[in-house]
Amino acid sequence: MTDTLTPTRDDFAALLDEQLQGRDFGEGQVVHGRVVGIEKDIVIIDVGLKTEGRIAMREFGQGEDGKLPKVGDNVEVYLERVENALGEAVISRDKARREEAWTRLEVVFAEGQPVNGAIVGRVKGGFTVDLGGASAFLPGSQVDIRPVRDVGPLMGKEQPFAILKMDRPRGNIVV
Repeated sequence: MTDTLTPTRDDFAALLDEQLQGRDFGEGQVVHGRVVGIEKDIVIIDVGLKTEGRIAMREFGQGEDGKLPKVGDNVEVYLERVENALGEAVISRDKARREEAWTRLEVVFAEGQPVNGAIVGRVKGGFTVDLGGASAFLPGSQVDIRPVRDVGPLMGKEQPFAILKMDRPRGNIVV
């Protein structure tokens, strides 16, 4: 640096590079953050950007270990946008959980292993299955040899499923 009283544009660029060294933030990826505050039903998370991001408490549910996040906890969040119109980072815990599930399911699909899931709803032509954060489609013809009239006993019950097809760009999984 030349003079601290009159920094140049290059001095500022060097300081900024030094501050952001080792961080490669890109929109559309999962990043690590730290809970810095909780206001009513909003969790404020610092991911190392200019401003913090805000996530609704409901996105955390009961947390992975059965408790809600506290100040100082480290969490993984999905960075949707580095900055919105208000200057805040746009982040999501639900999308981070979905990305983790997709990564895990791609490995299971490549190995040809079954995955545990639960039928959570009925849609035209079949059912929706929750595979631990990712939603999949179960065709009605794959449930049993004969058409199933009452799926009540199967709803919400965890059972193994074989992944038949995955298309990540479209967000489509068929079990």
